[in-house]
Amino acid sequence: MEYPAELAGIGDASVVRLSPWFVHATVSSSLRDVGSVSARSCGHGRVGSSAECAQGRDGWMPASRERQPRQEFGSGCYCVATVTVGDLQSTSKRVQESFFRHFNASIRRHCDRVPSLSWASISQSGGKLCEGADGKGIGARMEEVGDETTQSVGQDKRKQKNVLILMSDTGGGHRASAEAIKATFELEYGDKYKVHVVDLWKEHTPWPFNQVPRLYSFFVKHEILWKFAFYSTAPKIVHQSEMRATSLFISREVANGLAKYQPDVIVSVHPLMQHVPLRVLRLRGLLDKIPFTTIITDLGTCHPTWFHQLVTACFCPTEEVAKRALEAGLRRSQIRVHGLPIRPSFATFSRSKDELLKELEMDKDLPAVLLVGGGEGMGPVEQTARALGESLYDANTGKALGQLVVVCGRNKGLVKKLQKIQWNIPVKINGFVTNMSEWMAACDCIITKAGPGTIAEALIRGLPMVLFDFIAGQEVGNVSFVVDNGAGAFCDKPKVISKIIADWFGASSSKLKEMTEKCKMLGQPDAVFKIVHDLDDMIRNKHMYQDHLKIKYRGLI
Repeated sequence: MEYPAELAGIGDASVVRLSPWFVHATVSSSLRDVGSVSARSCGHGRVGSSAECAQGRDGWMPASRERQPRQEFGSGCYCVATVTVGDLQSTSKRVQESFFRHFNASIRRHCDRVPSLSWASISQSGGKLCEGADGKGIGARMEEVGDETTQSVGQDKRKQKNVLILMSDTGGGHRASAEAIKATFELEYGDKYKVHVVDLWKEHTPWPFNQVPRLYSFFVKHEILWKFAFYSTAPKIVHQSEMRATSLFISREVANGLAKYQPDVIVSVHPLMQHVPLRVLRLRGLLDKIPFTTIITDLGTCHPTWFHQLVTACFCPTEEVAKRALEAGLRRSQIRVHGLPIRPSFATFSRSKDELLKELEMDKDLPAVLLVGGGEGMGPVEQTARALGESLYDANTGKALGQLVVVCGRNKGLVKKLQKIQWNIPVKINGFVTNMSEWMAACDCIITKAGPGTIAEALIRGLPMVLFDFIAGQEVGNVSFVVDNGAGAFCDKPKVISKIIADWFGASSSKLKEMTEKCKMLGQPDAVFKIVHDLDDMIRNKHMYQDHLKIKYRGLI
């Protein structure tokens, strides 16, 4: 049985500088009677067996077991060792434990390094990129990114600067916030900035780490598993230890990903996008050259992985989240409370409701409720729509009390089912829509799940809401935020939901108006503009945002 082990790092791309003596001594100390060791020099191209090492051939390990000075082995070469172990089942348990103890210790000591990062915007050598150890490496100039030429933005301030937004498609809220930031940069600054939205886990990490979006979808469909994953990783000692271990496997790939886009500022809109990138920047001494910011997309009970003490700024959507950031060790100067970034079209929207009702072919005399099932049309949308069709119809007068708009997302099957129903009230059935701001502006209330993006958009439009579902953990606080602030209610039973809406359109119409005003007070349509302006200022005045670096960092990662 053979167990290959890369002692110079985890994986082919994680080679660090080791001496041949280290490779031989580490393995020999635990495997002198178990197997054999072969080593090859990546730096010099030599290949030698353990026997050759023992003979001292070409500067390898001398026959004597006495430790030799490191300078005898040249200027340090990149060595990768491969351990060939005999049938471990026939060896003693003591030898097995000894091997893995020495192996793990060596990894902890020698794999805590990342490759050289020196892209144009932070170069110390007049804007020129330095070569890697092999004459190319990731320090070499990236002439093209995709189909576009990457510019050396550090050489000329008038040239385009790069904004790197790190996200992951674990739910639609993270990408929505990233796209809102990107659209606002383009709206405010034109071609001054080039904004890159990157799924770092999917695009720049090896298997199985690039399967994070799929794993998330699996876990949230099994609530017990998701609750365990969410709450068991909440303690700082747990998630920091996990991230530190993960960084050993993906640091090189993450460093390559960061270097590819040559960022002038890095923006994270995902809780798993702080620790490893910040570790890479910290170990290379780049924290004072590249501002790193976090934009939290949960309104209340956000996971502790959102918070890292080395961020330049942490943008919190609510004061409740800001309190959690302070408890996590962030300084007040690092925290900004602007609200959740929403597409700029919501802030700049100025069309009248009467105009929209006419354009969307809706009844201008009836109040309207918007039923949203998210991008995939999930949840009890069909049952709720049917119940609303009954509760919003007065059988005694034969008249409708309101009208219904349903957004089914990409669920084409749901669209067909609803279209076959004989409705007694005016109903508009849509699949995936790109003009959600218009549909919201034309309606009087909304029924949706507790996604932070939809909630923030509804608040800006002044739409009281009924929330019918939430993801355990991070979305629990979203429900509390809506209910406690008098902006809506929570109910997961379709028939009860329909009665609440009928009541709002009838006897409790005054309550509906009151909630509408509260929603408008809570809405923050200019949040995304404030965030983008702050990011622009951080790029132009990096020296003014370094107070957090003066305090010694004591975290695990």
